[in-house]
Amino acid sequence: MARRLGLALATCLFLGFGAAAEAQPQAVKPPANDDCLACHGDPDAKRENGTSIGLDDKVFAASTHGPLACVDCHKDLATLQEFPHPEKLAKVACATCHDDEGAKYHDSIHSWAKEKAGLTAAAPACADCHGKHDIRGRDDATARVFRANIPATCGACHTGVLDQYKTGIHATTRAVGNDKAPVCIDCHTAHDIRRTDTDASRLGVTAQCGTCHAESMRTYRDTFHGQVTRLGFVQVATCADCHGAHDIFPKADARSMVSASNRVTTCRKCHADANDNFAQYDPHADRHDKARSASLYYTGKFMDGLLMTVFGLFGIHTALWLARGLRERGRAKK
Repeated sequence: MARRLGLALATCLFLGFGAAAEAQPQAVKPPANDDCLACHGDPDAKRENGTSIGLDDKVFAASTHGPLACVDCHKDLATLQEFPHPEKLAKVACATCHDDEGAKYHDSIHSWAKEKAGLTAAAPACADCHGKHDIRGRDDATARVFRANIPATCGACHTGVLDQYKTGIHATTRAVGNDKAPVCIDCHTAHDIRRTDTDASRLGVTAQCGTCHAESMRTYRDTFHGQVTRLGFVQVATCADCHGAHDIFPKADARSMVSASNRVTTCRKCHADANDNFAQYDPHADRHDKARSASLYYTGKFMDGLLMTVFGLFGIHTALWLARGLRERGRAKK
């Protein structure tokens, strides 16, 4: 009897555990890249509207994201069980991995234009600058964000600005082999691009230009314009107000805003009564440069000599007065 009860109990336990095991949901296996390439690997594959959905697996494998799985970015497909997937997928959140860059982008003019101004089709997202399945590192000469390719990448949206930049001294200097000449990101940065019409941007122009033109920034800071901007006032000329922003030319070039033929017009942007004599003002005068500013150089030397003479005479006078005072005090004690 006991033996029968034991067998019955064992059978019940076995069946119970089996039922429990069957009741537990099986882990969903996400689609592999080969599953995705079954459709997207066909270069002729297209959506209903005719746009291509083909993907070159060799290009993707050579990209920065080559080691990743498709579902690492397209996370809403990780639980997909049936193909084809819905045509409209969730947007890829690059900030999931690139959180620092994502935070900077969120505070930039591009994010503001997309999220607050409603320019969803015009304002760029990550893929517009970096690509989608062909993303390369910025040290790769084929990458959209490779230094030499930056103007073309930004110019895909800012076509008018690119045309101006191409004619300016920065682009022409790069064209003859000077890779240190600035591109867009040197002045505007990459992910935390700001509006250029804000007080902070205007006040920051001098520091940005000064990263390359340190001597010009030093002499500018010595002038009225430079001193006032240092105090935080924005209604004063900065580098871009006199030289331009994207189409900057050497002053010997007739197109330059500071050329002899355009200087009065440039000054009149702020000083309505400016004339030829007014435009002779040197905004980068240097009292240490005799060749550039001879009158200022000799005036500075005179003032240095005068200062030394005054302090020297007063020093001698003070020493003599001290000696006399000590003698008089000695006589008074006697």
